[in-house]
Amino acid sequence: MKKVLIVEDEQSIIKLLSYNLEKEGYQVTSSMDGEEGYDMARTNAYDLIILDLMLPSKDGIDICKGLRQEKVNTPIIMLTAKDSEIDKIIGLEIGADDYMTKPFSPREVLARMKAVFRRYESKSETKIESKENPEKSIIIKNVEIFPDQYEVRVKGDLIECTPKEFDLLLYMARRQNRILSREQLLNAIWDYDFAGETRIVDVHISHLREKIEEDTKNPQYIKTARGFGYKLEEPK
Repeated sequence: MKKVLIVEDEQSIIKLLSYNLEKEGYQVTSSMDGEEGYDMARTNAYDLIILDLMLPSKDGIDICKGLRQEKVNTPIIMLTAKDSEIDKIIGLEIGADDYMTKPFSPREVLARMKAVFRRYESKSETKIESKENPEKSIIIKNVEIFPDQYEVRVKGDLIECTPKEFDLLLYMARRQNRILSREQLLNAIWDYDFAGETRIVDVHISHLREKIEEDTKNPQYIKTARGFGYKLEEPK
């Protein structure tokens, strides 16, 4: 039985989600306070966290960011009453796995949860295969990517990457010198849940450039193919 934590300050939403999740066989725990929910997420083992953006005492962005900084890798689906692209990008950038705008149907929540679980199970299988067949690091001039360790180094210095930034860089590194469309990158890294929202790709590319490029205005690693997408290549 999978355990789900709901951190949401609207009692009606907690009741709606709890009823439908428990009916599907999930074990549900809830909190209506951000600080309390944060402590519960840190100290208990959950299979998934449903996290509201606006909460008393500690908001969802700070909770998500804090959990990821503490290496709590439990899948997170964020909920919000806002329908803002910026809110969505911020939520995904700091480590949320999916993002849903209220109002939503319980059926949609269940579908999103199953999609997130599929992605995590696929990653777990990949990690097991990696342990059995360790993958060599990928070196592109001054940038070295360690797939098995989820690490990136630039000139030997370890740089901090979010999970999605790492996945994006690794995906492009394995396809060096190939132009990859925004839609292709979106589907590969974020799955179908964010179909059509290619702005998320642009934001992550921008952040990666800040971390691996010496001059972000004249990038040497991640090149833009105008009107199409991006390409990762070794600087000349």
